[in-house]
Amino acid sequence: LVQVVESGGGLVQEGGSLRLSCTTSGFTFDEYSMAWFRQAPGKEREGVGCISWSGGMTGYEGSVKGRFTVSRDNAKNTLYLQMNSLKPEDTAMYYCAAAYTNGGDWCSLNREYSYWGQGTQVTVSR
Repeated sequence: LVQVVESGGGLVQEGGSLRLSCTTSGFTFDEYSMAWFRQAPGKEREGVGCISWSGGMTGYEGSVKGRFTVSRDNAKNTLYLQMNSLKPEDTAMYYCAAAYTNGGDWCSLNREYSYWGQGTQVTVSR
């Protein structure tokens, strides 16, 4: 049974920080690239950042570059998203997703992801 569970969301003031975690089970974590997506009310889902299976490659959406960092711990089957300098426009439900790469050490926000979590809410107040 594949499980993908996000945690760490909450309410934070503008300029603050949060660290999201995504714990996984039921698939071989280090054979998958991983990514964070988000969806705000009334808006389409968008990619935030991705990381290759080894962690050697990362990619970010433009508005979060320099503020957000995606990392992973393959020994713990866990993905992280460190979010700094948060802005009200970062308010959204954040989702973790996994994509099989057949050994390729790359990631992309513009590809299909197989496994998704239920999301964790991040709210940034002014």
